[in-house]
Amino acid sequence: MVMTNNENATQTATQTAAHTATQTPTQTLDPTPRLNFAKAAPKAFKAVIGLDAAARDGLDPALVELVQIRASLLNGCAYCLHMHTSDARKAGEDEARLHMVGVWREARNFFTEKEQAALDLTEAVTLVHQGGVPDDVYARAAAHFEETELAHVLALIFTINTWNRIALSTAKVAGEDER
Repeated sequence: MVMTNNENATQTATQTAAHTATQTPTQTLDPTPRLNFAKAAPKAFKAVIGLDAAARDGLDPALVELVQIRASLLNGCAYCLHMHTSDARKAGEDEARLHMVGVWREARNFFTEKEQAALDLTEAVTLVHQGGVPDDVYARAAAHFEETELAHVLALIFTINTWNRIALSTAKVAGEDER
């Protein structure tokens, strides 16, 4: 069989994508524990806790967990993902919705317009390095949240991104909730 350059390039790209998708990171788990951030920097840790508490103030607890789950998925933070899906379940969140957070755009029927706006904003802020927060994403969120509530959603997104970075940097182990 003779392939054209386009067919060959497509086949190569498909094979490369399949190979990349099945590879696991070469990172090995170091048996030496990393620092305990809470003990090593207690003032900084307490400040993040304070920001977290202030951010949640007045927000729907279900929305809080959805935002935290989405950011944790985007950041690849298994520790926080496990913690927030567990918290959401304990709070009575529907299991089907938890399964759909990662693909919320394709499963919009599981989420309200307000939740969709918050998830979209979460993605834009979490992935801010990919072009900032688009005006349409911000405007959509602003249309669903009062100014104070929107500020709290933003603070929540900032906070979960900080928690994700703490957990990833210090190699927190998923399933070991240290709260």
